[in-house]
Amino acid sequence: MILAADVGGSKTLVGLFEEARPRPVLRAVRELRTLEHSGLPALLDAAFGVRDPRITRVALGIAGPIVDGEVTMTNVPWRVRHDEMVEATGETRLRLLNDLEAMAWAVPVLGTSELHTLQAGTPNPSGNAALIAAGTGLGEAILHRVGERLLPVPSEAGHADFAARTDAELALVRAIRAEVGRVDIERVVSGIGLVHIAAHRHGGNTCAVAGRFAERDGIARLSQAAAAGTCAHCAAVMDLFADAYGAEAGNLALRAVATAGLYVGGGIAPKILPLLERRFMAPFLDKAPMTALLATMPVHVILNEQAALLGAAVAALDM
Repeated sequence: MILAADVGGSKTLVGLFEEARPRPVLRAVRELRTLEHSGLPALLDAAFGVRDPRITRVALGIAGPIVDGEVTMTNVPWRVRHDEMVEATGETRLRLLNDLEAMAWAVPVLGTSELHTLQAGTPNPSGNAALIAAGTGLGEAILHRVGERLLPVPSEAGHADFAARTDAELALVRAIRAEVGRVDIERVVSGIGLVHIAAHRHGGNTCAVAGRFAERDGIARLSQAAAAGTCAHCAAVMDLFADAYGAEAGNLALRAVATAGLYVGGGIAPKILPLLERRFMAPFLDKAPMTALLATMPVHVILNEQAALLGAAVAALDM
């Protein structure tokens, strides 16, 4: 069996998979609150027990950059080391992955029912692909074509500089910069970014319709108010977010030359599909003189909420 995990800033999914190629079969899954545990070994032990004799491979997708077998998580005060996890689990076939790298491993095995197509394009089977995923933060990965395989290349591109394109985005950047300094992409295109956009557009941290943005369900209420047409400010927030998301996805597609497809993951996109249908593709394509190239690239939203967990299990088979 494969023990796989998708370790996020707020929640962690831990799964047991039966080894099968090309797609391992999920047999059991647990969802845990990340910070309710003292560290990753304790969290895994609470899920299934780190010394389960059925486990022969371990792959852990973790939100943060992996450097020399070690990761300091971006939004969690944990440092995870490969050698310590080997000691904790007793498994030498153990792999640490960036969370978007883990999700990217799932892309080649996803079925059509797990995808929502924003642009069919003309996929090139010999081309690269790319993945962008906005959740609490923003992650990006390139899937580099090597022969018949797409091999994920992790990145921390979500922390690159945000490129404002419109007067509204320029005004937003000025406001965020005045508050926090440097404006990276994640400050705009993410759940964190939605809080910044909402505070800017509403002129404060609260909406009469949606309530306080920074609360646990604040952004969900804002999105619902926008979709229902009950708050014009909320609708403007979501429009700006979708435009910026599409533009950055287009940037990534160009950087990767993603002629095999651009995939949109994370928890936000599946919840706002009608908005993405209306707003995402125009800024994605608005990249003259490369608009014609971008028009050939398939663009899909990943609907499988456990894609990163599945991808970690797929990566485990590659050890």
